[in-house]
Amino acid sequence: MYKSSIIAKWFIVGTIIIFFSSGCALWESWFASDEEEELPTQLMSEGMESLEKGYYKSATEAFGKIKDRYPYRKFAIEAELKMADSLYNSKEYEQAYDSYYDFERLHPKNPNIPYVMYRKGMSWFMQVSTIDRDQSHTYKAKEDFERLVKRFPKSKYATMARTRIRECYISLAEYELYVAHYYFKMRKYRAAMDRYRYLVKNYPDLGQYHEALEYFSKCKERLSEEPEEQEEPKKKRGSSWLQKLNPFNWWGD
Repeated sequence: MYKSSIIAKWFIVGTIIIFFSSGCALWESWFASDEEEELPTQLMSEGMESLEKGYYKSATEAFGKIKDRYPYRKFAIEAELKMADSLYNSKEYEQAYDSYYDFERLHPKNPNIPYVMYRKGMSWFMQVSTIDRDQSHTYKAKEDFERLVKRFPKSKYATMARTRIRECYISLAEYELYVAHYYFKMRKYRAAMDRYRYLVKNYPDLGQYHEALEYFSKCKERLSEEPEEQEEPKKKRGSSWLQKLNPFNWWGD
């Protein structure tokens, strides 16, 4: 009887311990769940407020925390996009492009993809420099805009992209004209003529067409004059070479 009483007491104690242990765990899980849910919401609110006020660095940090710490919460996808926007607005165009690129790769069916593709093109477009500089950013922007137009031709962002594509073509045409003129001034007429020919063939109706044709004709004229100017030096070089072979002056010079 005494043993049964001791066993019963220990059973009751064990049951109470288990109850309180599980109860505490359950209690903590309830409050932890509420706290974890509140934190992403709070971060999202802070990020949006910073983005609207132009505090792009703070916005990027807030959206980045949601992206890294809560990748499966309801705000995660939106935070990815807003982080890319924050980087773009802060003129961190290369990082913004990478963020937009990752978003398109991870969420290819997201309804914001046309917008993302347009912003990818704009991330290159905003880095386009003057016509005397390398135009690699212009080419990349044009390619992204053209891909958008091809994939979503009826999107409002495709309409905006078409305008940007024309601007890219104008920049590329102006660059070709600048380089061609440089060769022309340096009297490298054949190289200049190749540039003018390329411009006329690939960038018609952009304002540089007639000027390129005019200078193309000038290059042909200058090249046609070159053989006559160089004829006499060639003869002199030939006479000097023959005289070296023969010590006698057969021509009486």
